[in-house]
Amino acid sequence: MSKRSLTWPPRRRRHSQISQQILARYILSVLGMIAGLVLACFLGWVICRLFIWQPYEPLYRLLKAMEETIVFWGGGLVLLGTFFLTYRYISKPLDYLDEVIEAAEQLAHPTDTPIHLSPPMESIQDELNVVREEALRSALYAKEAEQRKNDMIVYLAHDLKTPLTSVIGYLSLLRDEPQISPALREKYTGIALDKAQRLETLINEFFEITRFNLTQLSLDLEDVNLTRLLEQVTFEFQPTLAEKRLKLEMNLEPEVVLPCDPDKLERVFDNLLRNAMNYSNPNTAITVTLTRAEEMAVITMDNHSKFIPQEKLDRIFEQFFRLDSSRSSSSGGAGLGLAIAKEIVELHSGTIRAESTGDRITFVVTLPLSRTQES
Repeated sequence: MSKRSLTWPPRRRRHSQISQQILARYILSVLGMIAGLVLACFLGWVICRLFIWQPYEPLYRLLKAMEETIVFWGGGLVLLGTFFLTYRYISKPLDYLDEVIEAAEQLAHPTDTPIHLSPPMESIQDELNVVREEALRSALYAKEAEQRKNDMIVYLAHDLKTPLTSVIGYLSLLRDEPQISPALREKYTGIALDKAQRLETLINEFFEITRFNLTQLSLDLEDVNLTRLLEQVTFEFQPTLAEKRLKLEMNLEPEVVLPCDPDKLERVFDNLLRNAMNYSNPNTAITVTLTRAEEMAVITMDNHSKFIPQEKLDRIFEQFFRLDSSRSSSSGGAGLGLAIAKEIVELHSGTIRAESTGDRITFVVTLPLSRTQES
């Protein structure tokens, strides 16, 4: 164990404003009390000097006794006054402490009711209310994310049943009908294979949800030719693009090199292209552009689709959020692709945003061309 791990965290040397005020008032009150007693004794002595006293007078004997024992009764008054002031000024911060404890209990189970503290602790009250509001927002976000996740699992579980039923049905038909024609057998076998592949896709989405929630992404940085990486990723989509009657237009600046994790970054572009294909209008083009802007590489992916309102654009990178909640999982993913893409881009110290103008949707990714962090 290192030496540093054995040391206590540094103590705060500065008192809070409330503590300073209470301490200053306490010291001034004690000094004022002592000064008042001294002044009272002096005034009493001056007043007594104005009279002629006879030794046999009872009041004279009392005053004489007080004069001879002034150190004792004066010290007693000082101690009694100090005790009273100490009790008073200790009870005040204890009252404040009780308020803070009650506020902390309220923070443990935050509600819409604001926290109210005494006027001297107004600044603390404001800070606690900020924490309370953030806790409420976090709880609401977590609840919404959990609900979206549960809904998506229900959708996937429902969709698992349909292809599975088809696979079992066609395989049972092939087993029970040995005299079926080769052409029909090939057709049924192809349908069963397509449904089995759909099952694999759905199961992979279940694993994707689990990995996204249980793992922490990390980067293995190396200098990568981003131009070639984009060419490779887009080339693998050519058959799917042709099947969906979509074209791909590439405008890539040559030899753009930047430090990145190629596997993670490939996943970003893969997710963005899949999203573009899922939501593109038929017989349109998806445009991929790569340019340099100062010390940043700028990648844009543009496709033709229906207009997305701003309230949905603001949430498009949230986990399990889907643009069209009515779409079945057969026409879309689990709503994790863009959320994962955002996390990977930000781990690269970059940014990602979405824009919607008319019938065009554009995703813009910016990545630094110089190495800003090590994995």
